[in-house]
Order: sequence, then structure tokens, then C-alpha cells
Amino acid sequence: MYRVFADRRSAGRALVPEVQRCKLEDPIILGLPRGGIPLAYEIAVALHAPLDTIVVRKLGVPSHPELAFGAIASGGIRVINEDVIQSLPGLDEETIETIAGREMRELRRRERAYRLDRPYPELGGRDVVLVDDGLATGATMRAAAEAVKSRSPSSVVVAVPVGSASAVARLAAIVDRIICLESPTSFYAVGQFYSDFRQTSDDEVRELLREAWELSDRPGAEGSSHE
Repeated sequence: MYRVFADRRSAGRALVPEVQRCKLEDPIILGLPRGGIPLAYEIAVALHAPLDTIVVRKLGVPSHPELAFGAIASGGIRVINEDVIQSLPGLDEETIETIAGREMRELRRRERAYRLDRPYPELGGRDVVLVDDGLATGATMRAAAEAVKSRSPSSVVVAVPVGSASAVARLAAIVDRIICLESPTSFYAVGQFYSDFRQTSDDEVRELLREAWELSDRPGAEGSSHE
């Protein structure tokens, strides 16, 4: 039997002990919006580490939007799940580019909405923890990991409360460490692991980031000199 979390913030608190065991040096916590931000906030506060976000957009199959055939991330990163593409012969190059273009517009909107004019933090030489509310195909997190790796971090850790076994395995091959609390064989959707899986709003993302930035920008706060 698998664990069911009350909501995203309780799932974030459940991840804290596992992240602490990693013994990270100069960590920064990056939440994937929107659902990963409440979890990342709890981890950042517990570790006294700075919180930020990396914007990633899933590329969903037209007939089944929850099924990702790939993802894009800030910095021009694109990850394609070839297994999904090959299983859907009707998903041609023109359709892929149309979907990617639409999601790129949304990615840019979210960057403006969440980060305003705040510069991205320096990731070089730091231990980066990528956080989301769960992994289905893992395409979104793979795009985030590739984007972060291009900025020369010391290490990349993925922390999620739940994930499919296949997604966890794929990510384990490209990051330094993956933390996943629940990965049962009966995995159908991330939402099955939450009592409350209501969509995280843009306003909630902005508020949590603002609170975390205010904490880390205070004189003497850990991570305040990295902005």
C-alpha cells in the first residue's frame, strides 16, 4: 500500500528529512511551477536555503494532454520522449512544432509572471535540488535537469514524493541523486497520491516565491549573496 499525502505542502515536509540526508553544500532549491513550488518552499525553509524556480512546460499529446511526449525549459532546452512519439504515428513534425510553439509562449508568460525582473541565481558550483509534486513520464523534470546541468552546478538532485518506476529510472541515469518516497507498481497518475490535488494558482506561486525571497534577501540570511 502506498502513502497518500494530505496536500502538496505536507508532501514537501515529508521530503525534508531525505533531502537533509544528502549533506548538500551551498544548496539552492528550484521548484517546477506550478505544482512543485509549494513542496520546494517547505524544503527551502527547512534547509534555510534559497528558493527559486525554473519554468518548464510539458508537451502533451493532443488526444491525451496529460500524456507528455516531451517538454521544454528556460534556455531553449527541449526533451523528447521517443517512445511516446513512436507509439503515436499521427503525431507528426508539424503537430509537434505547433504544440511546442504554443507552450513556448506560455513558458515566456510564466517567466514574466513569476520572476518579474529578478535575475536568475547563479547555479555554478552549487548543489541544486529540483522539486516537483510527482513524476508521471518524467519528461518535464528531464527538461529541467538538462537546463540546470548546462549551468555547471556541483550536483543535481531530484526530489519528488511520488513517481512511476520508469520515470524514476530514466532520471536516475542523468542526475546525481533522485529522492522518490513512493513508486508503486500500481502507478496511474500523480493525483492518486494526494487527498487534495487542487491546481496550484499563479498567485500562490508568486506569493510563496515572494516570501522565500524576502527571507533569503535579509542581511545575514544563507544564500542572500547569490542573487
